[in-house]
Formats: sequence, C-alpha cells, structure tokens
Amino acid sequence: MKNKSFREKIYDYVKNNYGCEIEHLWFRFPGYAVFRRRDSGKWFGIIMDIKASKFGIDRVEYVDVLNVKISDFIYRDLLLQQNGIFKGYHMGHNWISVLLTGSVSFEQICELIDLSYESVGGKIKGKKE
Repeated sequence: MKNKSFREKIYDYVKNNYGCEIEHLWFRFPGYAVFRRRDSGKWFGIIMDIKASKFGIDRVEYVDVLNVKISDFIYRDLLLQQNGIFKGYHMGHNWISVLLTGSVSFEQICELIDLSYESVGGKIKGKKE
C-alpha cells in the first residue's frame, strides 16, 4: 500500500475532525482545495500547488502549500522564523503558507489547522459578541 501524501492526510484530518467536505472551486486550478467551516461558511484553509520559486526554492516544479489563518500576530511572527513557513501566499497578512514537503511535521500542521479553524469561528446566530 502506498503512503499517503501530506495533502491526502490533511484531507482526512479535516473531514474526520470538522466534518467538512473538500471544495475544489476553480476549474482553472484543479490542485486548489478549500476547507470551509460548516457553521459560518468561512474558509479556514486552502491547499494549493504553487511554483516552488515563489518561495525562494530554486526548482522548476510545483509544491503543495497549505494556507491557514493565524490571528495571534506574535505567534505568526514566531512561526515565520521556522523552516517551511512563509507569509500567506495570495492571502491577507494574518495567513501563513506551510510547505507540504516534510519540513513541517504533520502534527504541527494539524495544530495550525485547528488554530485556523478557531480563528475564523462564526458567531452563533442571535448572539452578540
């Protein structure tokens, strides 16, 4: 049996822990997949295949990248010092991009997904913050 890729493991993690379907929203970008909260409809993650050169990697090929939202800017800045973590590609300033090349452990990736899920939590209808 073939080992699962980081992408496949993340899909399984998101489905099993959050009951989310993986959405492929763009016909032109079949390698892009969005994770959306069921209660608020907000994205808490997106996997993309992007040219490695966009992250300063001197290769021609594409790499899988996970974008997640990190609301705590101090923690985000600490994460950006870690190998394999960059400012969010094509996202706002409170998102980070995590290379899915093995430089970041699957366990840490799951922790970042969990933080992102909490970061985009929707309000409960009828309640004020």
